[in-house]
Amino acid sequence: MKFARYSFLFAGIVGLLILLPQFFLEAKVGVDTPPAITHPEFYYGFLGLATVFQFIFLVIAFDPSSFRLLMPIAIFEKLSFAIPCLILYWTGRMAFGGFFIGGMLDLIFAVIFIIALTKIIQGKP
Repeated sequence: MKFARYSFLFAGIVGLLILLPQFFLEAKVGVDTPPAITHPEFYYGFLGLATVFQFIFLVIAFDPSSFRLLMPIAIFEKLSFAIPCLILYWTGRMAFGGFFIGGMLDLIFAVIFIIALTKIIQGKP
């Protein structure tokens, strides 16, 4: 239970620290990774949804046993960014940089979430 609690708490806090500043950095993202963002609704939609999931991780951390049914959804949330990043990188459509590293961080969190869910199912702390 402690592993799951701390895993989801850490993921939620790290996610908020990474995502919240991005709401104010749209222009910088366009400069750092051209071309400029031409559809800000996708940019802010992605950030908004990703931010909501960070709060879901914090809710799971509050009581992992009660919210274990949300854990597979949390795993899919992490994989939904990690897998496309891997594919894009392997096909030469994504450079090694901030977005790729973020995708790999999500992959690591997905593995940690799988371990946490397994421990909860097995009744281990």
